[in-house]
Amino acid sequence: MKQLLNFIPLVFFFVFLMMYDIFAGVKALIISSTIVFIIIWLTYKKIEKIELFSYLMVLVFGALTLYLHNENFIKWKVTLINFLFAIILLISQIGFKKNLIQKLMGKEIQLPLSVWNKLNILWAIFFILCGLISLYVTYHMSTEFFGIFKAFILPGASLLLALVSGIYIYSHMDKNNDK
Repeated sequence: MKQLLNFIPLVFFFVFLMMYDIFAGVKALIISSTIVFIIIWLTYKKIEKIELFSYLMVLVFGALTLYLHNENFIKWKVTLINFLFAIILLISQIGFKKNLIQKLMGKEIQLPLSVWNKLNILWAIFFILCGLISLYVTYHMSTEFFGIFKAFILPGASLLLALVSGIYIYSHMDKNNDK
């Protein structure tokens, strides 16, 4: 349910971008993100750090986009978030010997550390690639294509990687736990 709620602002952004322009899309993104943020807070009585971070990024980069009337700010948000996620995953694993993917999923799933480490690196590489592609889209593609990229291609790629990760996890799960 929460994931569906978090997808709603992207849909509003895309619709207003296509109907009007990116600035109307950014206004719709800010307003719908605020409404979703409030709904999540009221429904779950808790806001995850990643949700707060994402919401604040929408507010900051959206406000800069509207105030300076420069569409690149909202486009940079996508790139920055992807690079930050990659950096956080890599630094936590390499620098602090903590695997964030394992921390997120390890309570429910028991896997060898080597499997968790591969998943963590896979997701970090994915975020780096998404950041690089986002930079390319920002400077070499139309604003309309950016809307398609942000609203559908990136979430679709994330869903695809989540499915691949799920298959990888399942293939390494201890089959004796099922008995």
